[in-house]
Amino acid sequence: MNINKVTLAGRLTRDPEIKHTPSGTTIADFSLAVTRFYKNNAGESQEDTDFIDCTAFGRSAEIIQKFLKKGNPVYVEGRLKLDTWESNGQKRSKLKVIAESMQFVGPRSQTLAPASVPSADKRPASATPAAPVPAAKAPA
Repeated sequence: MNINKVTLAGRLTRDPEIKHTPSGTTIADFSLAVTRFYKNNAGESQEDTDFIDCTAFGRSAEIIQKFLKKGNPVYVEGRLKLDTWESNGQKRSKLKVIAESMQFVGPRSQTLAPASVPSADKRPASATPAAPVPAAKAPA
């Protein structure tokens, strides 16, 4: 059995970077700060923050471009992807999350968007339950 599933909730560390493929697919690159709170052996409160790079494609990327900016909270579900390349003769690699669905979290004033994104059939959010936004498939 193979499972590649990631669930994150955090805040954008910077405004999303938007690109387009030659075929017109929108790509949004963004980074999330995810903080874990815990108590150490002495009982003192501690926090540890991880910074995680994410990429969304298609409609999800367009929604990110329109509504999210640095500091906005967001919930992301996706999969891990290892990017590899060569720089100055050295092989490099970086692990990132490919967003497959997302949901805005927090007050509307923070995201400037509805609490959930309307479904593809354009029904008003009041008529449908809140559901994650499916991300478009990455171009092959």
